[in-house]
Amino acid sequence: MRHFVSAACGLWLAAAVPLQAEPVVVVELYTSQGCSSCPPADEFVAMLASNPNILPLALHVDYWDYIGWEDKFAHPKFTDRQRAYARAVGSRTIYTPQLIIGGADRIEGFAPEETAERLRAHMEAGTPVRLTVTRKGNKLVIRAEADPPLTEPVRVQLVRYRPSETVTIERGENAGKTVTYTNIVTSWERLDDWSGREPLEVSAPFDGEEPGAVIVQQDGPAAILAAARVD
Repeated sequence: MRHFVSAACGLWLAAAVPLQAEPVVVVELYTSQGCSSCPPADEFVAMLASNPNILPLALHVDYWDYIGWEDKFAHPKFTDRQRAYARAVGSRTIYTPQLIIGGADRIEGFAPEETAERLRAHMEAGTPVRLTVTRKGNKLVIRAEADPPLTEPVRVQLVRYRPSETVTIERGENAGKTVTYTNIVTSWERLDDWSGREPLEVSAPFDGEEPGAVIVQQDGPAAILAAARVD
């Protein structure tokens, strides 16, 4: 808990630094209700969600379901995404909990102080991509420009997530625990590919009440160049 509080203080200090562009840093947490070491990371994500410059997203994987408790938020596509990150760096191993910050930095296990340091670096870093997202009823209008122009195409993605839900886990390694999960990803879709040389304008349907985010990311998957929340 002492480390948790220390990291929290560091994050609030980072958030208080005036930022010219106020970027949104995406933090992907790969987690599972069947993972005994995940609840501290799940709690940490809830704390990160209170920072407007950080967008934590919990992707529940399905590879621990066999040990006695089926995670109702898990989806094979999220497991596939985590495996794709591992392949991108030449690894065959995936972990829970695992944090991926800005599509680039990978942290295995619960390491709040290291996470705080990486987050500060991402929050202070610049990006060539300027992203704006406007909601018009049940439609999004997404605009992006890159200065200087990008040298490789990037992916424009739409994520939807559930703000929070509390689950009582009855079996498996976390049997008897009640855990509140935050920013639970329900879908992660590829909308378009963008060259990054000319300005982009694309529309996408956005039905329902779940919040979301538009994410511009290098192929790999690799670095996230820009992100914008959609309420």
